[in-house]
Amino acid sequence: MWQQILTYFYIRKRNPNDPKNIDLKLMHGMNRISLFVFIIAIITMIVRLLRG
Repeated sequence: MWQQILTYFYIRKRNPNDPKNIDLKLMHGMNRISLFVFIIAIITMIVRLLRG
């Protein structure tokens, strides 16, 4: 799971032997966007909690 997350954020290089399919690319793109939005939401919640 962590290897996939690192790949989504371009921290780890993709395996060149992985299949290159447009559906798979779109799925990874949507997952990347949802992870970014989730992290931004968590940071926003923490900031609001700390500000009181």
